[in-house]
Amino acid sequence: MCEAGDKERFFKVLCVVGLFAILSSTMSKNPVLNPFAKSLGTPTPLLGVVAAASTVPGILISLPAGSLSDIYGKERVLLLSSILFASAPFLYLLINGWWQLAAVRFYHGFATAIFVPVASAAIAERFPRKKGERISTFSSATIVGRCIAPFLGGYILSATNYNYHTLYLAVGVAGVAAFIISSIFFRRSEETRKRKMESVKSRSVTRSWRLVAKNRGVLVTSFVEASQYYTYGALEFFLVGYLKEVAKMDPLLIGVISGAQLVVIPVAKPFMGRLSDIIGRRIPIVLGCIVAAIPITIIPHVTDFTILLALSITYGLGFSLVTAATPALVSDQVTEDLYGTAMGFLATIMDVGQVLGPIITGLIIAVSATYTSSFTALAAILLISSIVMSVSKDVRTRKLM
Repeated sequence: MCEAGDKERFFKVLCVVGLFAILSSTMSKNPVLNPFAKSLGTPTPLLGVVAAASTVPGILISLPAGSLSDIYGKERVLLLSSILFASAPFLYLLINGWWQLAAVRFYHGFATAIFVPVASAAIAERFPRKKGERISTFSSATIVGRCIAPFLGGYILSATNYNYHTLYLAVGVAGVAAFIISSIFFRRSEETRKRKMESVKSRSVTRSWRLVAKNRGVLVTSFVEASQYYTYGALEFFLVGYLKEVAKMDPLLIGVISGAQLVVIPVAKPFMGRLSDIIGRRIPIVLGCIVAAIPITIIPHVTDFTILLALSITYGLGFSLVTAATPALVSDQVTEDLYGTAMGFLATIMDVGQVLGPIITGLIIAVSATYTSSFTALAAILLISSIVMSVSKDVRTRKLM
């Protein structure tokens, strides 16, 4: 009973830490990053470099961080990420050039790149029969922080007449809150410490990478996850352009349509995760890819607000179905001592997809000069990933409840 209580307490604390941590990291960029970068004289062609600087660490560090958490313990690595969340915001106060901003963004990116996959692995480790539901609930908690950030950040900028230092002090407060909570509650047991030290002796980090990289179930699941975030990253950016340029909508209606997904996803994910615990992961993932592909195909042919809002909500439901099941599914493919490595691998491939999505979609739009072809290509990628998941015999999926 005590052990079950400890697990529940750890989970609740992790959700609170996740909310503050992601609130802090998101408020450091939305909506402040663009005007702050311009105020520093960032050349227009390099604005994208500043924006993308924080995504690069996800590709570089998620896998090593996950592997180290398998060896030295999830709590210790989570505490390290909380130090990054707490320290990075105050570096913004020292910036007086755009290249310094890019460097701080790069440093700040390591916090999220370490925190999210290791937290997911820690949850999967503690709740093997409910990991779909619990990982999704944790994800929803971080999305709540992500949703609050632009409103709170926008209010602070408005109230202080674009005083960037005040905003980044607020970012720092949220980051420090995440660190304090982490330092109080994340404690490693002696049993865990002994087991992890045995892992150090028996298996190297590079061997863990090879084991995960050779696991076809992990590869297939990661491909589907990358496809989802490839599409999400592209849609997040270019849907706004379509609504403004083609549908001729004002900023308020654009915000309602694009923001509808952010409302649907955190509400739906815990239920979708629980569904995957009950019926298995494959069906929700295949169905989710199809559900997400349908509205993307229809969007470039519609300009009516109500229909576009319904399509945006439908896409959010499809996205939730898939992403609620993929982290749990990737952990189903490996043994418990590889959870961190598998989650880190998944996060790395996901980040690659999210980075490539807007770039390749932008090239398609530039060549075709229409949104129809680019959105159709996005839908095709989702349908291909649904076929890959449905026919793959390498993915081990099972009902856990």
